[in-house]
Amino acid sequence: MPQFRLAQAADLLGVSRDTVRRRVDDGLLPGVQDDTQHVVVVDGAALAAYMQDRRTLPDDPVPVASSARNRMVGIVVAVVSGPVMSQVEMQCGRHRVVSLLSTEAVEDLGLEPGKLAVAVVKSTDITVEVSPIRERPASF
Repeated sequence: MPQFRLAQAADLLGVSRDTVRRRVDDGLLPGVQDDTQHVVVVDGAALAAYMQDRRTLPDDPVPVASSARNRMVGIVVAVVSGPVMSQVEMQCGRHRVVSLLSTEAVEDLGLEPGKLAVAVVKSTDITVEVSPIRERPASF
């Protein structure tokens, strides 16, 4: 079961360590206490569910040096596996990312809800979007 130290959870949530501690104290996040009754880690699966419920989180909260520019750090929130292919859903800040990959790759990476992962997007396609608000026709 993946677990995150309070500082790591705070980075992923874009809040202070004290805020994470208060959310544990309020019962919003389950924390594991040490012998001195201090909370030391937060359950990864519970943190993933908490993040998924609040899609207003910072983008790329854990900076990593990389040549890839389209990378998003997040937590795995769901894995649906078949005999050959798997669907992995991640919460990356305010973005939901879904990827299809081999079940073998999912097993090799140990992907499960609560696991910290990085989604790297590589594409040669460009999508054009328009606003649903209609523009006013120009008067000539």
